[in-house]
Amino acid sequence: MAAELHVELVAADRSVWSGEATLVIARTTSGDIGVMPGHQPLLGVLESGPVTIRTSEGGTIIAAVHGGFISFADDKLSLLAEICELADEIDAQRAERALERAKTDSDAAAERRAEVRLRAVAVR
Repeated sequence: MAAELHVELVAADRSVWSGEATLVIARTTSGDIGVMPGHQPLLGVLESGPVTIRTSEGGTIIAAVHGGFISFADDKLSLLAEICELADEIDAQRAERALERAKTDSDAAAERRAEVRLRAVAVR
């Protein structure tokens, strides 16, 4: 069994992160999933939620992902997101304001996006 897997985290508009990892945790329509080297091949639909990547160097990358797909085979993991932001890129105060606006406007989709962004920031 390999000791690491190659991860590509890609949004519709850019490559967000690429590198070697020992574990990736993501939310799919079937529930949360952890992928480690040697995992069975998989193809799934990503739900909005934080993605946690444990890098081979011992670091942790957290991203807020809003929909997309996850694919794993031959120790290569692809996360193809509709929208994705690294936790370090998220302005928590702006996300809190967006959450309040979404609640006021009764916009469930915007509320969910803001909540995911805030969870990603809280985890980092």
